[in-house]
Amino acid sequence: MSDRDVDRDAHDSGKGGRVKKNRVKRFVLRHLDGVPLGVKLVAVTTVLLIIGTASVSLSIRQLVGNYLINKTDTQLVQQAELVYNNVGLLRSRDSSQSTAGPTDYFLQMRNTSNVIIATPLVPVLKGSVVSVPSLPPDGSMGTAELGKPFTTAAKVTTPRSTQADHETLQAARAPWRVLALQWVDKDQNGDSNVGGVVYIGLSLSDQIDTVNTLTRYTMMVGAAIIILSVIIATVLIQRTLAPLKRIEKTAAKIAAGDLSERIPSAPENTEVGSLAASLNTMLARIEQSFQEQTRTTEKMKRFVSDASHELRTPLAAIHGYAELYTMQRELPGALERADSSIRHIEDSSTRMTVLVEDLLSLARLDEGRGIDMTSTVDLTSVLHDASDDLHALDPERTIRTGVIKVGADAAGTVALAFEQGGFPAISLPGDPSRLRQVITNIVGNIHRYTPADSDVEIGLGDLPAAISPDSFSSMPLEERSLRRFLDAVEVGGSMRIGTHYAVMRFIDHGPGVPPESRSQIFERFYTADPSRAREKGGTGLGMAIVLSVVKAHRGFIVATESPNGGLTITVILPIAPVADVGQAERVDDATTHGAGSPRKDAEPRRRQKPHVHGVKDLGGGGAPVDRREREAADEGGSSNRAQPLGPQ
Repeated sequence: MSDRDVDRDAHDSGKGGRVKKNRVKRFVLRHLDGVPLGVKLVAVTTVLLIIGTASVSLSIRQLVGNYLINKTDTQLVQQAELVYNNVGLLRSRDSSQSTAGPTDYFLQMRNTSNVIIATPLVPVLKGSVVSVPSLPPDGSMGTAELGKPFTTAAKVTTPRSTQADHETLQAARAPWRVLALQWVDKDQNGDSNVGGVVYIGLSLSDQIDTVNTLTRYTMMVGAAIIILSVIIATVLIQRTLAPLKRIEKTAAKIAAGDLSERIPSAPENTEVGSLAASLNTMLARIEQSFQEQTRTTEKMKRFVSDASHELRTPLAAIHGYAELYTMQRELPGALERADSSIRHIEDSSTRMTVLVEDLLSLARLDEGRGIDMTSTVDLTSVLHDASDDLHALDPERTIRTGVIKVGADAAGTVALAFEQGGFPAISLPGDPSRLRQVITNIVGNIHRYTPADSDVEIGLGDLPAAISPDSFSSMPLEERSLRRFLDAVEVGGSMRIGTHYAVMRFIDHGPGVPPESRSQIFERFYTADPSRAREKGGTGLGMAIVLSVVKAHRGFIVATESPNGGLTITVILPIAPVADVGQAERVDDATTHGAGSPRKDAEPRRRQKPHVHGVKDLGGGGAPVDRREREAADEGGSSNRAQPLGPQ
């Protein structure tokens, strides 16, 4: 076999070993992944406690054992002084004169040749059991070093006549701690000569017993600590993971279709609390999305139903009058009846055309088309025109114009206040034809659904508010959103931050709208006429178009109750950030007072109308209406006609 074959076999063998190791690793990890998190945490806590307790116990055992050994060495050194003081007495005894009895120490004396000359002290245990240290044989020092204690095994001698118990034998078999020292002998002249070596030993049975007893107590206490800690850890872990169980149950209920379920809250500074808060936010958004989808579906169904109904009515009228003409064309007076039928057919087709055009207009607005935001709209001029239109339609109606400011209502709450006077000069970026359509539709509803002699207030104001147009435009069409805007106006006015908003209010004192129906007037095909007779005209799409146009301008609209009864429509449109408006005002002032020429991009100001319109102010009767119709025809919008659409 070549070296290359050997290397290939070795490589294949190593590869097979790695594959087997990876297989075992995947097997272990797969089973570990199947273990619940609580069990893993308890197991890890238990293992760490066992390791910690064992480490502490071993450390204590080692420290105490070393301390007792050092103490034994100290005792051996102290006993060596007694040996020096009594060396003469001890030397006079030979091996046969050893003192055996209840003593803890072992003492053996040897001469300079390491030959035993005396063993003065030999400890005897219970049952005449003798335990002595294993020392080097006669004539040898072995591995023993002078002055350095060492540990050696024990030699146990038990008498045959008696049976020693286990405890005594265990103590007798304990190792010995021995110290070898030179002893000095004095001759007749008083000179000191080295006499030999003395071995002093002390059994370590007591020390070992102390260490073993301490170890047992440490293990018992450690076991108790481990058990108690595991119990506490189990309770705490289960309590900590309980929200996860609730999350699991909540998720199961949500999966079953209950989107209103929420996870119980917990302190957000904890991981579970933060997770619960995030999940609750997500669930709220999901529920809101489903609700929006449900509402959209319902609106779509209602829209299709209402559109079908609205289209079926003029189509049925056209079909009916066509059949009537066919049936009566041979009868006397057929020409007059034909003219009447054609007029009815024309009215129905006109109504159907208006409805279709409004539907197309809403469709374009829904798609984000049909709005030109590159122009500048003079709201002052548009409101003057709307006031003239309403006065032309209702000559006996009193129309007051004025400024919208921030004031307080009867309860002292901050509210929008109407101050009679002329309109302030306000322009903003937007689509002139669409914003004129908004104002025309609102004024048309006032003409259509309020008594002809009831008062109307139309106001315009410029208010800075510390709220972004996008946030404000997305708020619900409710009165509380208007209150939030007023709070932002207080902040923006005091700190001169935020955005300038144009505020238009149309206040009528007619029958009004019930509170539960105010939010519905901006829905498509909503009408205050439940009989669907449309006796007052309109398609029910006018206010829906108003809402779409206002939203396209990042504005806000809301319907509220008038102070003395009736309905108030408030339209709020963003102009520009506060800093930009202030800069523009400074530029305008410099241009006006410095150059002496008016702005070229502004529309010519209309002649100021009287603040209170009466019957004598009408002047031409139908002339303003004809002019509005021509303007609406030029702009190409069916909903800009002199007779605006009804509410939705």
